[in-house]
Amino acid sequence: MTYDDMKEKLKSRLKESRFIHSVGVADSAVFLAKRFGVDVEKAKIAGLLHDCARQYPNEQLISEADKRGIAYGVVEQSMPLLLHGYIGAKLIKEEYDVDDPDIAQAVYRHTVGGAAMTELDKIIYFADMIEPARDYPAVEHLRELSRTASLDEMVLAGLSQSIEFVLNKNHLIHPDTVVARNEILLKLKK
Repeated sequence: MTYDDMKEKLKSRLKESRFIHSVGVADSAVFLAKRFGVDVEKAKIAGLLHDCARQYPNEQLISEADKRGIAYGVVEQSMPLLLHGYIGAKLIKEEYDVDDPDIAQAVYRHTVGGAAMTELDKIIYFADMIEPARDYPAVEHLRELSRTASLDEMVLAGLSQSIEFVLNKNHLIHPDTVVARNEILLKLKK
């Protein structure tokens, strides 16, 4: 399936605002991939398809994860929206003929991060935060970092901002987000 075919299929499955967001993430991922010397085609596809499982309503995500044998914990059970990345990592092969473990992992991790994130994982995670349709208080600062900071510095800022946002909402913090932040922080302190 070509990128344009994927785009058309995705457009038919997502609401318009989510599709616009997905194209924005793909464009942002391409920018970041070029800046950091990461495979541009993989970044473009992962960015486009990162939210493909958002075709399912939140209340259906647990059954979709169960149907695919996806393991999840109490945090995801409490906040099923977090499952869309895990399901999307399977859906890219099922529905978009993308059989690439690097892309699948980036889609899987785009919401909460994880241990030993690859450069592609970091790019998709961060592109999701800064794409042009995003509008929240810290977004301009994060966009500036996308042009000036190292990959780890900007992702650390993104993870920190995400944790702060979740704390302010009084939601559960996913342990993978804490692990990702701690790993990058320790790496930068060396």
